[in-house]
Amino acid sequence: MTRAARMIVFAVGGLGLAVLLGAAIARMPGFGAAHHPYRTLAAAAALAHGTPNAVSSVNFDQRGFDTLGEEMILVGSVLGAAALLRPAQHECERRVPRGGRVLPATQFAGYALLPVTLALGLDVVAHGHLTPGGGFQGGVILATGLHMAYVAGDYAALQRLRPVHWYSFGEAAGAGAFVALGLAGLAAAGRFMANVLPLGTFRALLSAGTVPLFNVATGCAVACGVVVLLAAFLRQELLIAEDRE
Repeated sequence: MTRAARMIVFAVGGLGLAVLLGAAIARMPGFGAAHHPYRTLAAAAALAHGTPNAVSSVNFDQRGFDTLGEEMILVGSVLGAAALLRPAQHECERRVPRGGRVLPATQFAGYALLPVTLALGLDVVAHGHLTPGGGFQGGVILATGLHMAYVAGDYAALQRLRPVHWYSFGEAAGAGAFVALGLAGLAAAGRFMANVLPLGTFRALLSAGTVPLFNVATGCAVACGVVVLLAAFLRQELLIAEDRE
C-alpha cells in the first residue's frame, strides 16, 4: 500500500471516529448534573444480579461484545509483539548471561514477594465480583509475581518458572473459555454473555452467577498473555544478539 493510500484510509477512519466521538460527547450529561442514567441503571442491575462490584457486573454481565473486544485486544497485542520480536536473519540466540551483582536485600525481597504477589493475584481474581479488582487486574498481578524471580537476579529461575509454550496454551485456553461462556449465555438466554447461572447468596464467594467464571477465564488469559509478552521482551534484550559472522 502506498503512502497516499494509507493516508486516505487513515483520514476516512479518523473522520468516522471523530463523528461518533462528537455525537457521544454531545449526548453526555452536563458536568455536575445529578442525572446519570447509565450509572443509575448499572448499579441497579449489579445489585439485582448479586454483584457488589459494579465494575465487574458491567464488564461480565451487562455488556457483551464490548468486553470480548477488550479481551481480544490483549491477545492480538501479545501476538503482534511476539511476531515483531522474533530473531531477524542477522540475529542469533546466545546463552543465558550470567554474572552481575544483586544486592542481598533486593534478592531477598524478590524471592519473599514472589509467593505473596501470586497469592494477592489469586485473591483479586477470585473476589473480583465482590471487591475492587477482577480478572484483568488480578492477571497482571499474577504475571508480575512470577517476575519477582527476575528482580531477585535469577533469569534462569524465571525461565524454569514460566515455560513460555505452556503459557501460550494458557492464554488461548483462557480466551477460549471466555468465548465459550459467552456463547453459553447466548444459547441459554439469547444474549451473549448472559448471566444464566444461579446468583447464590449476596456477598458470598460462590455468587453472582457467571461473573466469577468470567473473572477466572479473564485472569488466566491476561496472566498468561502478559507472561508471554514480557518473555518476548526479555528474550530480545538478554538472549538475542547480532550475528557478526
